[in-house]
Amino acid sequence: MGAPRKPALPIPGKDNILITSALPYVNNVPHLGNIIGSVLSADVFARFCRARGLPTIYICGSDEYGTATETKALSEGVDPATLCAKYHAIHKEIYDWFRIDFDTFGRTPTPEHSEIVQAIFTKLWNNGFIEERETTQAYCPQHHSFLADRFVEGECSICHDKGARGDQCDACGNLLDPLEPDRDASGEQETKATGWLINPRCKLDDATPERRKTKHLYLRLDTLSSELVPWVSAAEKNWSANCVSITHSWLDQGLKPRGITRDLKWGVSIPTGLDGLVDEDYAKKVFYVWFDACIGYPSITKTFTDAGNPNGTNWEKWWKNPEEVTLYQFMGKDNVPFHSIIFPASQLGTRENWTKVNHFSTTEYLNYEGGKFSKSKGVGVFGNNARDTGIDPDIWRYYLLSRRPETSDSEFKWEEFVDVNNNDLLKNLGNLCQRVIKFAQAKLESKIPEYDLSKFPALQQQKDEVNKLLTEYIAQLKNTKLRSGLATIMLISGLGNKLLQDNKLSNQLIAEEPERCNAVVGIALNLIHLLANILTPYMPGKAQSILKQLGLKAPSEDEDIPVSIPDVWEADALKPGHVLGTPELLFSNIPAAKIEEWREAYGGEELKKLKEIEAQKAAAKKAAREAEKEKKKQKKLQKAAAEAAAASKEGGGSAPPAAGETATLPIHPAPVAAKEGGEGGSKA
Repeated sequence: MGAPRKPALPIPGKDNILITSALPYVNNVPHLGNIIGSVLSADVFARFCRARGLPTIYICGSDEYGTATETKALSEGVDPATLCAKYHAIHKEIYDWFRIDFDTFGRTPTPEHSEIVQAIFTKLWNNGFIEERETTQAYCPQHHSFLADRFVEGECSICHDKGARGDQCDACGNLLDPLEPDRDASGEQETKATGWLINPRCKLDDATPERRKTKHLYLRLDTLSSELVPWVSAAEKNWSANCVSITHSWLDQGLKPRGITRDLKWGVSIPTGLDGLVDEDYAKKVFYVWFDACIGYPSITKTFTDAGNPNGTNWEKWWKNPEEVTLYQFMGKDNVPFHSIIFPASQLGTRENWTKVNHFSTTEYLNYEGGKFSKSKGVGVFGNNARDTGIDPDIWRYYLLSRRPETSDSEFKWEEFVDVNNNDLLKNLGNLCQRVIKFAQAKLESKIPEYDLSKFPALQQQKDEVNKLLTEYIAQLKNTKLRSGLATIMLISGLGNKLLQDNKLSNQLIAEEPERCNAVVGIALNLIHLLANILTPYMPGKAQSILKQLGLKAPSEDEDIPVSIPDVWEADALKPGHVLGTPELLFSNIPAAKIEEWREAYGGEELKKLKEIEAQKAAAKKAAREAEKEKKKQKKLQKAAAEAAAASKEGGGSAPPAAGETATLPIHPAPVAAKEGGEGGSKA
């Protein structure tokens, strides 16, 4: 919306705010759940901090390395770099349309990124927090390369779907290994997942993979846990509840070394020349995307603050300055462990003074009309679809933020989307702005009249009520309670409409009580000015429209009208004599017929099919659990019966059960005529 922002640096003695949103993975188009879960939420908070006058920088960019990128590039018949350039542009275009105001939206495949990733790894290696392990991995004899899990396909050993991948079966949802696990000395399988591939084949050339030994590098989370756990305990007071819960679920299970290398070409290469590390062993390996992705935040910052200066260190003023910088991170809950455990552990292990996360704002899931978003099935609204509806992006921002899944999953519903526009916005905020500005244009020569609130105690009380809500709004935004903050804005707007109703703003009022009328109009216009400022984080386009209608101007053509969110509303920002602009409609009615039209356009019939499939999967999983439960029960009964029989044989008979005990009887096949009764007739 405005001119590109110049790189800001922390100011000593100020509340310097560093904001990140989870780097979107560029192998697909983001849907509304992706947008509200990270970039939009962070944008609201960044705009709020700037309007409060705080030195603020909002960093994001595309996460481009990893197996998923290579496989997507393969499916589209292009190289990974070409694919990433395409989807980076798509993401940026969508975020621009949604008016996401990053300080910079960068990328991970940069020299700066490789430099910082390798520097962190080197320090971890030198400090003893990296270990080598030899593992058995799928190797393609056709193109002479070890295969990442996703590059192996075959039949799922659980549901026997023929199109399963080496990491997961999409048909049944279970995690898989690409190869059937080895057996230990006792003949038991050593399984790290729940299944494996039958008849595995290389995705690239259909060759049958071989088992071969290879080396990989692991981050010693187990060793770092003694430092990570107390850090989490001190920091988590400012984290979302689901973030705390997810983090502790990892910690409670005990942290284990985690692999940070993969057999890929597209990624950050392993540094060479390190003592004890054989370069040849890692010449064809790169860092695992979830080791390097979070390091994208500081590397993208460097491309912004130190642009054109490879040796620049301005980025460190944000990222190695915990005494003067507060870090806020926004993301969906599926990204939590990588940000709350792996990245901080890596920072701790370098023994450098990193800025670590202070506040986590993590969301649950946004679902779609009772189902889930699915790009492949054409279900749900994706970023480009929102634009295609012709509805202003601020309406989309408002709706998504009013349904932000802060404490539980929430639902996108077309009926609610239309209702929000036609009632919350059009009849509340839109009505207030139109009524007052048009009245001033028609009756007061489009000027702020002379007025004195002290003569009207009820208007002074109105001011006090607004200030009480303003205090709540500021507290809510500071605590990233964005949904509550938006509701508070609408309460303030509601007070404005109540002011007009209570005082019956009309031709009669100006004729019979001109002083009261002037005071009502004066305070109402200043209230609208306050609303534009506090609405800016949520609906920046509409806020600018309101400020323009109030007669305010931007410093230059490529800049926005300045906004500021005060601690206290004095109701005097617009002085008597100030000339207003031209009133314009902020919102227009959306016909109810659009609800069904959009619902059908974005997955109507397909959504019904998906819901049926999900229900069938859930029923199948439940049946499988019940069958397994019954199987264990039968084994337990058979074991007990065998023990009882053995005891009876040794003792020449069995003693009667003691008081309070239940006798365990041997299991015998039930007669055919009586197979409906007794546990012995049930199937294992």
